[in-house]
Order: sequence, then C-alpha cells, then structure tokens
Amino acid sequence: MSGPRNVGERLVVLKGERTVTDRDLAAMIDHTLLRPEACVDDIRRLCAEAVRYGFASVCVNGRFVELAALELASTGVKVCSVVGFPLGASSTACKVFEARDAAESRAAEVDMVLAVGLLRSGHERAVEEDIKAVVEAVRGRAIVKVILETCLLTDEQKMRACVLAERAGAHFVKTSTGFSSGGATEADVALLRRTVGDRL
Repeated sequence: MSGPRNVGERLVVLKGERTVTDRDLAAMIDHTLLRPEACVDDIRRLCAEAVRYGFASVCVNGRFVELAALELASTGVKVCSVVGFPLGASSTACKVFEARDAAESRAAEVDMVLAVGLLRSGHERAVEEDIKAVVEAVRGRAIVKVILETCLLTDEQKMRACVLAERAGAHFVKTSTGFSSGGATEADVALLRRTVGDRL
C-alpha cells in the first residue's frame, strides 16, 4: 500500500469533537524507527517521509540523532530520541547522560521510559526523582515525554505514573514503547487523558 495522497484534503471527524485534515493528523505523529537493525539509509528514508507527509517529528535511537538533525535541518520536523529504552531499567545517571547527549546532538524531544519495576515495587519517590533528573538535564533544550509501558501496569499504577510524571515536570505521557507485550489501547489513552487532561 502506498502512502497517503492529497494530504490535507481529506477530512476526519474525531469522536464528534472536531474535524481535522490528514495534514492535521500527520502533525501529531512521531514517525519512529527504533529497530536495532536500522541503518543509515533507513534513517534518511524516515526523515524524507516525515518531511513529505508533514509529521511532527522523527524518533530515532541516540546513535542517529545527529544524522536525523542534519537531514531535517530547516524543515520544521523535530528530532526525538529515546532514553532508558526500551526497559526503563537504566540507572538515573545513565538516563541523564543519554538525555544530555541527545540534546547536545540536537534532539528537541526526549522519550524516556518509566522505571516500571520501581513503580510496581511502590517506590514512587524514586520514580519521580528519576523523571525529574531527566527533565532538569535537558531543561530549555528538549521536552521530555514519559513512556509508561501501560501493558505492564494496573490502572491504578498508570494513574499514579501520570501524577508522578506531571509532578516531576514532564511535558507528555505516552502509553508504550512498542517493544513489550502490548501496545497502545483506546482504554489506556482514555485513562491517561482523564488523569492528566490538557496539562500533559
């Protein structure tokens, strides 16, 4: 199947709330390639597709941030990288280093993976401090999105994770890495929306 045609012409209604064009939807998408076998040509193709379809950003592993930044210079498409990916089990110091490295390589956004094991153990303060350390490391240089890996959490834990992310200064929460046992679900998106509203 080929990519979208006549982007910006077709209209879509989102649950009766508002009407948006394909281009509006594209501008909300992080075009992502995080597979370990991704090569330079794959990243270049990813960037070209992002420009062609008007995606908000490309999300790549840290190794490819500089390349993506060069490919996307002056296009308006942002570069995002991942931190503690995909397990969230790195030490806070490692996450801070990764985040700083990404920002210095010209990533405008950082997707960090929540310390899922700590949250499931009830160590909420440590989870909040982990997020806050990454937020502080790139303050003024990159926004921070926290990936919750919702397939591994109860609804109560998902809500608590949202609260901790907000308190720590994160800019967004996301459902999943795509590398665990489950991905985004409509129910999880609705739960996160109810928990954080328009604040994150």
